[in-house]
Amino acid sequence: MSKRIGILTGGGDVPGLNSVIKSVVYRATQNKCEVIGIRKGWEGLTHCNLDDPASKAKYIWPLDRVNTRTIDRSGGTVLHTSRVSPSRVTRLPEFMSADGVPRNGEWFDLTGHAVRNLDRLGIEYLIAIGGDGTLATTPSVEKLGVKVIGIPKTMDNDVRNTEYCIGFSTAITRATDSIQRQRTTVGSHERYGLFRIFGRQSGFTALYSAYTTSIRCCIPEYDVSLDRLLELLAEEKRNTSSNYALLVLSEGAKWQGYVPAFERYDASGHLRPPSIAEALKTEIAERLGEESIASDLTYELRSGEPDFVDKLVATTFGNIATDAVLAGKHGVMTALVGGNYTLAPLPDPTLGPRTVDLDSLYNVARYRPKYADMLGLPIFLTSAEN
Repeated sequence: MSKRIGILTGGGDVPGLNSVIKSVVYRATQNKCEVIGIRKGWEGLTHCNLDDPASKAKYIWPLDRVNTRTIDRSGGTVLHTSRVSPSRVTRLPEFMSADGVPRNGEWFDLTGHAVRNLDRLGIEYLIAIGGDGTLATTPSVEKLGVKVIGIPKTMDNDVRNTEYCIGFSTAITRATDSIQRQRTTVGSHERYGLFRIFGRQSGFTALYSAYTTSIRCCIPEYDVSLDRLLELLAEEKRNTSSNYALLVLSEGAKWQGYVPAFERYDASGHLRPPSIAEALKTEIAERLGEESIASDLTYELRSGEPDFVDKLVATTFGNIATDAVLAGKHGVMTALVGGNYTLAPLPDPTLGPRTVDLDSLYNVARYRPKYADMLGLPIFLTSAEN
């Protein structure tokens, strides 16, 4: 039976998104289904005026095998993206009056408008590709009658109910490469090398980058002692023949007593902290009297083409999501659980992102990843329940 499927990509871009889109289009059209691309994430539904042809052309893009044939050869997302959340809109689109629009504290709630647009477009199923922010909206949309299938993507790998999110492998691959290359510069100048990586509440990206490069890390799940951290780094620097030491930090990492001065809200309504690497660089200069090189390994980790793992998972997730539509399933998310592909419940937005299990993955005495007792763990070393 023919179905009309909507698909959107929300939040930050990651490598592999175009592979998802192409696999959905190819699998769906093979089964006589129509696919409608919604541009710029949830904004394509909250800010689209279907009575205005220009607005509709801006946000709504019918997809077929011709216009998606080569999209998987590059990174990013051909549908483009935004960090708009339907229930947390800061400014109404020009065509909409504030009269009668529900409020969510200081935010406008345009979830109802988004659902009405889906209904007017005749979209029966919505495939939403995103991280914990984008997928947090899916349960409320489901409750309003939209059939939703989620696909987890984020280089932070912090979506609940899955062990893997699209973009994670490429981010670690890029971070590992950058850290290893900078050893020559940091070592040549006999400095400390500090690498800041995305991860406000979850430290998976920093932890796994440290794991693969055999260096220390600081993650949001554990506030380190600054005295102990500097002691460990200084000891390592002294004992290294080239007289240098490296450390990777999640952007949300802290040491005990450190209170970051948050700068401003981003488009998702989250406060943006200052660079923890720059703050630590200052502490090293003042306490140890030595210089550091602070590097931001952030947006470059999500740019460019996906590696093999992300291409494999993205293509498979897209096919599984389409199979779910064909089988009439919804209110679920593609996932890896126990190392196996499956459909899992949509994440509960009240629980927040998934976080690192300190007992199994982090050495709180040495500020390093744990390397022992890995037998029996899934390929990504963590379970979906953590």
